[in-house]
Amino acid sequence: MEGVDLLILGAGWTATFLIPLLQQHHSDTLTFAATTTNGRQVCGVDTIPFRFDPESKDPGPIANLPRARYVLITFPLTGEGQSNWLTETYEATHARREGQKKYRFIQLGSTGVWQVEGRSKRHGSNSAEEKQAEREAQAQAEAEAAATQQKKPFAYTDRHSPYLTTDPRAQAEDELRRSSVVDGMVLSLSGLWGGQRDPRNWVGRVAYSKEALRHKTSLHMIHGLDIARAVVRILESCEDDNEGEKKWEENGKGQRWMLTDGFVYDWWSLLLGWATEGKEDGEPSEQAKWVMELMEEQGVQALPRSMELMGRAYNSREFWRTWGLVPVKARIGVNAP
Repeated sequence: MEGVDLLILGAGWTATFLIPLLQQHHSDTLTFAATTTNGRQVCGVDTIPFRFDPESKDPGPIANLPRARYVLITFPLTGEGQSNWLTETYEATHARREGQKKYRFIQLGSTGVWQVEGRSKRHGSNSAEEKQAEREAQAQAEAEAAATQQKKPFAYTDRHSPYLTTDPRAQAEDELRRSSVVDGMVLSLSGLWGGQRDPRNWVGRVAYSKEALRHKTSLHMIHGLDIARAVVRILESCEDDNEGEKKWEENGKGQRWMLTDGFVYDWWSLLLGWATEGKEDGEPSEQAKWVMELMEEQGVQALPRSMELMGRAYNSREFWRTWGLVPVKARIGVNAP
């Protein structure tokens, strides 16, 4: 199979932004291929059938993938061993030509690894009762985290801040970053929005009761187009010349980056701003009424609440500065999905 510059492993939601960007603006400079579990078309592009099975030791599916300078992993790898199996098998079945540099793997991760407190494990429950119990457990964990956070002096969280090293995703990401077989880096993404992912559709799930809303504080987001722009900029900045190699060695290989759109959103502020979203009668939502009641109860005079009061605030300026980018889809609620 012919080699490409970029192999997208898992052409899901992110690919609906990345593929059009590559087609429209980078078709002469970057070649790509993408996989899906069933080989369906994505954005008019045929994909390669591929399913990553961490339990299988059959190298065949990985061996059938095309040779690529960069491999973008869009699905989560978890625990120890999965990153090594994927990268080592890819290296073993795609022998590098003489003088060829190591393959470069980019894992899309989550800023959730920095939520050291108040993090509850998702078990993939199916029934309404299980989902409700899961939401209530999450609300309780957030309440406990908020109480703990208020006792600490406020500080922004950035990519250098302590993270939950025992988190299964963090373990797999760290395994990739430490790899001696390939070069690995991680892009830790905040909340994903754009296209079919509209935060306004999450209101009923997030603020299903006044008590749940009481403990909702900050929210951090990144649009799919800005994720795509970030990936492309990394590829174009790390070309195989002296300057590009230096850029990769200093800012790519072994790094974990935090991506947000630069805003720290207040859930209360958003819900009040969306008071009549989806309301044909023009009357404010139950959530908007709860926000006003909670402001009275907690002595909050205006929104958004302060960083100190919300407690969790991410600072991702270093990524945008280092890679010479500015988000073009910041400010949810203002920009169209």
